Amino acid sequence: MSSTKIAKGSLVMLIGSFIFRIGGFVYRISLAYLLGPTGYGILGLTLPLIGVLQLSAEGGIPPAIAKYIAQYEALNQPAMIRQIIKTSFKLIIVMGLLLSLTIFILAKPLALDVLHQPLAVVPFQAVALITPFSVITGELKGVFQGFYQMRNLVITKAFEQSFTITFAILLIIANFYVAGAVIGTAIGYMAAGVAAFILFRKHVWKHIKGKPRRSRRLNPHNHNDTFTFRKELRLVKMLIFFSVPVVFSSLGELFMYDMGTWVIGAYLPAQFVGYYAAASPIARLPLIISMSVATAVLPATSAALSVNNRDLITTYVNQAYRYVIIVVLPASLGIAVLATPIISLIFPGYELGSEALKILALGMLFFTLYTVSGSIAQGMGKPVIPMVALAIGTVIELSLSVVLVPKYGINGAALATTISTFLLMVMVAWRTLMHVKVRLHYGDFGKIVIASVIMAIILLLIPTTYAYTSAYHMSIAKILAFVYIMVLALIGALIYIFILTLIGGVKKNDVDAFMKLGNKLGPLAPFIRKLAILLMRFAT
Repeated sequence: MSSTKIAKGSLVMLIGSFIFRIGGFVYRISLAYLLGPTGYGILGLTLPLIGVLQLSAEGGIPPAIAKYIAQYEALNQPAMIRQIIKTSFKLIIVMGLLLSLTIFILAKPLALDVLHQPLAVVPFQAVALITPFSVITGELKGVFQGFYQMRNLVITKAFEQSFTITFAILLIIANFYVAGAVIGTAIGYMAAGVAAFILFRKHVWKHIKGKPRRSRRLNPHNHNDTFTFRKELRLVKMLIFFSVPVVFSSLGELFMYDMGTWVIGAYLPAQFVGYYAAASPIARLPLIISMSVATAVLPATSAALSVNNRDLITTYVNQAYRYVIIVVLPASLGIAVLATPIISLIFPGYELGSEALKILALGMLFFTLYTVSGSIAQGMGKPVIPMVALAIGTVIELSLSVVLVPKYGINGAALATTISTFLLMVMVAWRTLMHVKVRLHYGDFGKIVIASVIMAIILLLIPTTYAYTSAYHMSIAKILAFVYIMVLALIGALIYIFILTLIGGVKKNDVDAFMKLGNKLGPLAPFIRKLAILLMRFAT
């Protein structure tokens, strides 16, 4: 197993996630413009419901598929891999259909009696269309992740997002209002499911089916190659035992994201949900990094543990944290400093969410570190760690939101999220590192903190008012504001890199990863290459 597996897998996911994040903003900006604050607020209440239903229907099966495929691939048992794929597919189809029916029945009381939003009834009912298609797509994504086929993951997501954006906008223009956005999402999952199945047949199934086997064992404890119903039940038990804590962890993560949104919807008019829904996706931008690393580190850790390679485990864990912190920390601080001009540029008319964005940016910093810790815990077969911590964190956030939202509005929801994510990060990181028995390189992380804080302080001294107020025509003002923010971001990045290099915080592995990323950025590749060559002279 190559020691660069996490870096390579993370790099592919990072590039894809960055592109999809841009697409996500196109989706949200377009819908915010078409629906207005009230309609966008209803959509802000609906999207988390889609996530809850999707995760519940999948039952945590995709991460379980990824873990066990990576494990049995390392042990060279393709027959077991085939059976895992077949059995898990049966499970998610049943769960998807049951959850679709359940949400259709509960949509009206949930919208009227819990959230007190009559306009949310039809969008909530339309959510039931999504689940049967989303679970199939989730199953195949888990297979791709288990085989480290991150490129196929990116292609599947590309189909999902492009069809979702196109049909959501068209249906809203056709006067389907918020329900049009939800139906567009269902169409996106249909397209993604078709694309994923084609990729699966081309790159996975034929490969497994024709692969020579050294062992005829379907599992380590049975030498009979016939997979009976009783054995399939044992496999179901194995998948469920892993997946149940994972699904509770995933639901807990979603609640940590969106608990504030629902509490705002229960206490305040829908337009305030719209303001908060504008701030939240911007604050989550750094999650691109952590999710990319987490996607690669789960199967990598599982495979390393299966062959008991302690040196490789230590390398993977330290790489995972370092790749996240070195990018996410300065990015989060930069978003917090430039919160007002950013939200004014991206979501004009939603500036009341800027203070919440400043607070949420720090909360998402904590959440990114939790994400990596949780993925490592799942990879080493300890999914209960993030599950228990998330249960505690969700209770804390709900309690704080109920207290703070009536008093401080959307800023109270952001503060509740930030406090609870900090506690979540501490709990999961501590327990995970204790179980995996890996010591982090805290000195390296300290240098990253110093460089990031100095960068943030310097950016605070630069005037940003011009970035969101102008006497010129609106279109000219937007262009100038965008250029100004980009210049500030570039200045911040150069300051951060300079300080980090100056204090010995840049390593040769960092420069290598930076070079690989730059080679995939087209016109920017020559500039990135020159900068990487310069940094390599000072790297430790």
